[in-house]
Amino acid sequence: MKSYRADYVFTINADPIKNGVVTIDDTGQIIAVSNQPPHADAPVEQLTGILCPGFINTHCHVELSHLIDKIPVGCGLIEFIQNIQSLRNSDPEDIADAALKADAEMYENGIVAVADIVNSHITADLKSKSKVYYHSFVEAFSFLPERAGDVFENALNLLKQFKPQPCSVVPHAPYSVSKELFRLIRDYSDRGDNLLSIHNQECEDENKFYRYKTGRFLDLYEGFGIDITYFKPHARNSLQSIVPLLSNKQRILFVHNTFTNLKDIYFIKRFDRDIYWCFCPNANMYIEGRLPKVDLFIEQGYDITLGTDSLASNHKLCILSEMKTLQQHFPSIGIDKLLEWGTINGARYLGIDDEKGSLEVGKKPGLNLITNLDGLKLTPESKVVRLA
Repeated sequence: MKSYRADYVFTINADPIKNGVVTIDDTGQIIAVSNQPPHADAPVEQLTGILCPGFINTHCHVELSHLIDKIPVGCGLIEFIQNIQSLRNSDPEDIADAALKADAEMYENGIVAVADIVNSHITADLKSKSKVYYHSFVEAFSFLPERAGDVFENALNLLKQFKPQPCSVVPHAPYSVSKELFRLIRDYSDRGDNLLSIHNQECEDENKFYRYKTGRFLDLYEGFGIDITYFKPHARNSLQSIVPLLSNKQRILFVHNTFTNLKDIYFIKRFDRDIYWCFCPNANMYIEGRLPKVDLFIEQGYDITLGTDSLASNHKLCILSEMKTLQQHFPSIGIDKLLEWGTINGARYLGIDDEKGSLEVGKKPGLNLITNLDGLKLTPESKVVRLA
């Protein structure tokens, strides 16, 4: 057994423990959490900082890790998509090597579980051997109604290459999935376990397209040779347009939400859906140079999670870094709330909260030490050290 004492222990499921002690065995299982070691004569390693569970990254694209520093900062979503399409088909060996490094980076940064988007089988072997828990989300995308059946079948075939690992078939984004394809995914989700995740409202042009059929998405479709003459504007934002097309039998993660407004949130409350909201603040700043209206989601009492997005839109894969960005821009958000978003909420969304997300006896949630704080405030110098 190993016992660690720190200035505070944030168990997440209970109040923080000042000068708390966490004891684990050699498998990482929690043996005890209190203000004293389990035995009076047990050695205790004294640490400075906060002890907390391992982090849950609820949005990543590990297979895009080879694109680090390849796409200009602040280019906007439309140009970002164009860059991804032109750069993503690199040498498979380079992609695999970069993905392996990204997996190791996340592990070192105290991440114990990842909700990862996939468009190929290239990370399947890596995930089967990783120390990190992965749920792979196979994206289906085509805005052409006539292609819905073929695209969905291709997604199911790719899904087989990730089984028996946790995996799902999911829609990519409102602007890249036809109603016909949404319905195929919904019908599939209604029949069994198929956890859902979807990119949502990353730029204002997405809402303009759905409301008025205007904006830069028209240029994007034209550039890709996609005929969208069939599409009629909905006179409402993209989120409001696609919520009825999503299954009410699965948990749903809306990712990014940079341009989600209060009307969208009120609209979604009219539907029987189990919703989680994922923020990827560093990627939002990288692509669009702005953050979601985080306060709106807090005020409405929604479950919030955190993601890193990919190294194509971020400089590192680190949940603590995402927390630091949020605290910098929303100083009223306390460390307790940020840790909840980065641990237990993600574990609940992934359905692994019986094992991860909080420091409770019998769990193996990982154990992180956060250092260089100002009291209980994160600072630009705050770091994470993985202890288990």
